[in-house]
Amino acid sequence: MFGKSNTKIPVYMINGFLDSGKTDFISFTIAQDYFRTGERTLLLLCEEGEQEYDPKVLKKTNTILEVIEDEEDFTVDALNYLVNKDKVSRVIIEYNGMWQHKNIVLPDNWVIEQQITLIDASTFVMYYTNMRSMVADMVRSSEMIIFNRCDGIEDLANFKRNVKAVNPQADIIFEGKAGEINMTLDEDLPFDLNADVIELDNLAYGIWYIDMMDNPQRYEGKKISYVGQVLKPMKFPKGFFVPGRMAMTCCADDMAFLGFATHFEGCENLAEKSWVKVTATVKIEYFEDYEGEGPVLYAQSVAVTKEPANPVIDFNQPM
Repeated sequence: MFGKSNTKIPVYMINGFLDSGKTDFISFTIAQDYFRTGERTLLLLCEEGEQEYDPKVLKKTNTILEVIEDEEDFTVDALNYLVNKDKVSRVIIEYNGMWQHKNIVLPDNWVIEQQITLIDASTFVMYYTNMRSMVADMVRSSEMIIFNRCDGIEDLANFKRNVKAVNPQADIIFEGKAGEINMTLDEDLPFDLNADVIELDNLAYGIWYIDMMDNPQRYEGKKISYVGQVLKPMKFPKGFFVPGRMAMTCCADDMAFLGFATHFEGCENLAEKSWVKVTATVKIEYFEDYEGEGPVLYAQSVAVTKEPANPVIDFNQPM
């Protein structure tokens, strides 16, 4: 029986504000061979923009379109009813960008396979300035963020940093009329990658952290120096700690500690939350807490120092 708790329903959540390109993206996706596996698909439309779904495409791809107009109608009972009524085995949700993501409750047997956020690059600054928390909620829950309509936009590097500050693991794609736009941030980095020691001030540390998540091999063997706060996770192996910085990714209530595992023989003598000046060499290797390979710093020196004038990195400020 469809929709029962012992039958898992894969869900694909597509986020974005009105006219961000969600409908075009979903229409393209359901028509692809890799998605057309013969299963019946429920497409939940939570807002209606200028673009409409082609009934012929829906019929050809065995897709049933249902509309949920009001946020209060997006309930577990309503979702279960639609799955059972339409006898579908998977769900695509075109979610309303103005609805609260924190209020989403899905049936127990619905399993989110992927979340993707579509962003119109030409309106990103407006939304990010005026509805930052809503943008952050969408971005934080997505594995992939696609910026479209990027032609003529000169600030894409800053867009990427804003998104990476909220969700460092997300894949970010920029698209223009001619297709995907390849980006390199080398020229935008506020430090010299070829310096004997890369000095990271308050601004540079946040940018370095984000770029390290994207391009770890770029820093393999590089020596870096910065001021960070001592964090000593309980499960870390002996001789390892994390010297990092607190960062405000959206608002004062949305803080994250940014740092990487660092080896230093004297770290057991460092006081938790104390401030230190670290000079270390970057290696990319397996670390158990990462559950795979990642940046591991090997410190040549760790010296106690005073708290910086701006202890919190604010990603809301222009970078």
